[in-house]
Amino acid sequence: MKISHINKNKEIKMVDISKKKDAKRIASAFCSVKFQKSSFNQLMKEGSPKGEIFNLAKCSGILAAKKTDELIPLCHNINLSSIEINYKKNLKKHTIEIHSTVKTNSNTGVEMEALTACSIAALTIYDMCKAIDKSICIQDLKLLYKSGGRSGIFKNEKIF
Repeated sequence: MKISHINKNKEIKMVDISKKKDAKRIASAFCSVKFQKSSFNQLMKEGSPKGEIFNLAKCSGILAAKKTDELIPLCHNINLSSIEINYKKNLKKHTIEIHSTVKTNSNTGVEMEALTACSIAALTIYDMCKAIDKSICIQDLKLLYKSGGRSGIFKNEKIF
C-alpha cells in the first residue's frame, strides 16, 4: 500500500494537490461529551457556572475548523464555504452529542476540519463544565460522512 504522506526515503511530505480539480466536498463528524448523571442534570437545570456553553463551543469549533492546517502539520490551508455545528442533549445517556458539517469547493477534502470542529467544541464544553464534573469524558470522535473528490462517498457504516 502506498502511503501518501511518506516519500521514497520514508520521510514525511505534504501531498501535492496542485493537479487535483476543485470539487464540492462535504464532511460530517460526530463526538459526544459524557457527564455523570448528577452533573448532567445540574447542567441542564442551572447551566454552567462559567456561563452559556453552547454558543461559545460552537464558535470555538468553527474557529478551530478554520485553523486546522495550523494544528495538524500536513493539512492544507483550505478555503471553507460553510461550517455547521449542532448539538443534541441525550437525556438518557447524560451526553451532549456534537455534529459538525464542513463544506468547500476545493481540490482537497475537509474531513480533518469536520473532526477538528467536533473535538474543539467538545473540549470547550469540558472547559466550561469542569467545575461541576472533572470526570467528563469526550468519546466517539469519528467521521460520519464525506463526499467529493476521487475517492467518492464514504458513510460510516457503524452509524448509518
